[in-house]
Amino acid sequence: AEYMGGVDSAKENVSKLFSKVTGQEKEPTIWDEMQTNLCPSLTKTQRLYGFVICLVLGIILSVLGYITLLMGNIVSFAVLYTIGNIIGISSSAFIAGPCNQLKSMFNEKRRIATIIYILAIILTLIVAFVTSQPGLCIIMIIIQWCALIWYILSYNRFEF
Repeated sequence: AEYMGGVDSAKENVSKLFSKVTGQEKEPTIWDEMQTNLCPSLTKTQRLYGFVICLVLGIILSVLGYITLLMGNIVSFAVLYTIGNIIGISSSAFIAGPCNQLKSMFNEKRRIATIIYILAIILTLIVAFVTSQPGLCIIMIIIQWCALIWYILSYNRFEF
């Protein structure tokens, strides 16, 4: 019981410090705690390495997917291309930070594009693994590609 009192006291101190630093009277949200606890600081060099490794790996998987497409294996193409996209888009989280990346992805301006893109990724994998129907895989890849283009363009100043 004494330990729990110490935790409550620590929470009160953090809350007071937060109020003094920010000038706000609210306590840190779960989101604020996640940023502190789940998103540790990386050096610029570590961020750059993570970015480059994920980007290169994503490109390699996408290229391997295109090779399997040329060999006539559309399902393997859909899987490799999709996993390549996931890893490739994850690379930018190393530059912006994972929490900032998620905040940016679900910003009001690009929320719909992000949701459609994520759904297209999930549905592509489901279609590839469950149905193995090449035509549906191609349709899902086209939807995924269009959603990715929409998502990328949402970072420009153009209004959609």
